[in-house]
Order: sequence, then C-alpha cells, then structure tokens
Amino acid sequence: MKQTQAFKIAIGGVISAVSLALMMFTGIFPFGTYAFPVLSGIFLISIFLEFGFGWSMLVYAVISIMSILFVSDKEAALFFTLFFGYYPVVKSYIERLKSKVVQYIIKFAIFNAACVSVYFLMLFVFSLPKDAFEVFGVNIPLIFLLAGNLIFILYDFAIKVAVAQYIDKYRKIFFKQ
Repeated sequence: MKQTQAFKIAIGGVISAVSLALMMFTGIFPFGTYAFPVLSGIFLISIFLEFGFGWSMLVYAVISIMSILFVSDKEAALFFTLFFGYYPVVKSYIERLKSKVVQYIIKFAIFNAACVSVYFLMLFVFSLPKDAFEVFGVNIPLIFLLAGNLIFILYDFAIKVAVAQYIDKYRKIFFKQ
C-alpha cells in the first residue's frame, strides 16, 4: 500500500481520534486515570513503526493538546502528555544504547521526572490542595511513586510485547505490503 501524505494524515487522524476517545473515558472510569493514557500511548507505536519519528511526535502533540483542552481528568491528560504519550517512541532510541544499566537509569529518570512533574503541576497549576494527597497523614504520592516504579518495569516489558505483537500479527492486517 502506497503511503501518501493523505494516507499518513488519515491514519494519524484515526489514531488521534481513538486515543482522544480513550482519554475522554478517564472521567468516567476510576481506573482510567492510569489505564487509558497507557493505551493511548501504545497506539502511537504503529505510527512510529509505519511513518517514523516525526509523524509519531506530530500525532502525540495533537493528542496531548486535545487532552489538555478537553479531557476532564487533568491528571490523566498530564500523564499522557508528560510520559505515556511519547515514551513508547523514545524507548526504542534509549534501547539503542549499549549499556543496559544506562538504559534503565535513563528510563527510570524519565518516568520519575514525569511523575514528579504531574504532582507539582496538579498542586500549583491546577490548584489541587496538598491535603488531597494525604490519607490519615500518609503521603499518597510517595507511595504511588514507589509502586509506580515497580509497575513501570511491567509497562516497559509490555511495550516490547506490544511491538512484537503488532509486527507479527496486526501490521499485516492494517498495512498490507
């Protein structure tokens, strides 16, 4: 199938629409704050593999801007914008480094920087009161950050599996060569 500019725009629009629809569900389902930004980011893998870095970043920017503007769950929109949206694409570049240790240091640094950024943006930009992050005097964001780092290991592996599944099964269905 010839990949014309119009074809790329159409596929980018479809992926953007599906991802934005998923992001809209974050206001309906309680688990959606974390699950739907992850799924929305996974869709960008196909754009990256088929059309390259530039197109995937363009689609990411569209979804990010639309999420910030229209998604009611701002925490989910920030998580997508600051991490889940671009990480599946950037991961492939990080994994080109020779040292596994350096790869994981960079990956965890990006993840933790994004989490801390979301926390401070929720506090200072979206004016969420600081006590909203405490339950019985326990600092919930710190616990979420620690648990998030463990879950991030699974997420990183899941992206690798998703890429393999896409290449082995779904690429042939959606993009007949």
